[in-house]
Amino acid sequence: MTTAASTRETYGKTLLELGRENPDIVVLGGDLNKSTFIHLFAQEFPKRFFDMGPAEQNMMSIAAGLASSGKTAFASTFAVFGSGRPYDQIRIGISQPHLNVKIVVTHAGITAGDDGMSAQSIEDLALMCALPGFTVIVPADAPETARAVREAAATYGPFYIRLSRSATPVVHQNDYSFQIGKAEQLRDGPDATIIACGIMVKAALDASESLAQEGIRCRVLNMATLQPVDAEAIATAARETGAIVTAEEHLRHGGLGSIVAQVLGEHCPVPLEMVALDRYAESGRAEQLLEKYGLTAEKVAAAVRRAVGRKARPSGKGRPSSRRR
Repeated sequence: MTTAASTRETYGKTLLELGRENPDIVVLGGDLNKSTFIHLFAQEFPKRFFDMGPAEQNMMSIAAGLASSGKTAFASTFAVFGSGRPYDQIRIGISQPHLNVKIVVTHAGITAGDDGMSAQSIEDLALMCALPGFTVIVPADAPETARAVREAAATYGPFYIRLSRSATPVVHQNDYSFQIGKAEQLRDGPDATIIACGIMVKAALDASESLAQEGIRCRVLNMATLQPVDAEAIATAARETGAIVTAEEHLRHGGLGSIVAQVLGEHCPVPLEMVALDRYAESGRAEQLLEKYGLTAEKVAAAVRRAVGRKARPSGKGRPSSRRR
C-alpha cells in the first residue's frame, strides 16, 4: 500500500532544520503561516521571521531587500498569492537583479480543492518559467521536497518551489538524491515516454504499470525541475522511444507540456500528447476534481496509446503513395 505525506509539512520541518544550521536564513510569511508550516521556524527564530500579513507585493520586495543585504530569504504563501499577485515585484525586484530569494508556495493546482476556483493556481508555472534566472521546481513527494528545499538553500539565486495542499503519495526512499536540472528515470521502456511532475508522477507510474499488462512498455521521467529543464533527457527519450506524453497539474499552455514541446521541436520532433488542464475548475474535493478534469492514471494511459498510435510507420508500409493520380 502506497503511503502519503504532506509536502508542505515536510517543507516547514526542513526549513526549521536549515534555520538551525544557517543563521543567515530569514523567512517571510503572508498571514498563512500555519497552513504553509513556516510557523515552526517562527516559533524557534522569532527575530528572523517576518509576517507581512496579506500583502504579498510588500513581502516579495522586503525579501529582495533582505537578500540584497546578504540573507537567504524564504518567502512562503499559497501559490495564487505567491506568483500572480506580486508578479511585478518578483520580476523587477528579484528576477532582474538575480537575488537570493526562495519562493516556496503551497496549495498549488486544483487539489487546493474546497478553496474554490479563485484559490486554484494553474497558471503559476507559466508565469515563473518566463522569468530568466529563476529555478522552478515541482517536487513529486515529501522526500523530494526536503531535498529540493535544501538544494535551494545551498544554491545562490531565485527559486520557485511548488507544493500541494493535500498529502500526496510517496514515490521516493528517504535516501533519494536530488539534482537540480536533471530528470529522474523511474522506469524504462522502449515504446513511449511519460514525462511528469508533481502529483502526476504517481499517476505516470500507475499508467506505466497498467500499460505493461497490454504489452506497451513505457519509460517514466520525473521532471521535477522545469527550469532549467533537462533537454538532453527529453531528446534522448524521444529518439529512443519515439513518442512522448506529458502529465501535469497545470494549464497546457506554458507549463511542462509546452517546455517539452519546445525541446522536441528543436531537437527531435515525435508524437506528443499532453495530460493537463484546459480551463478553470471549481470547488470540490481534490480526488473528485482530478477525476473530472482528467488528471488520472487512466487518462495518462489513454494518452500513451494515442501517442504510440501516431508513431511513424516503416517506409512503404501503409503510407499513401506520393504519385499524382
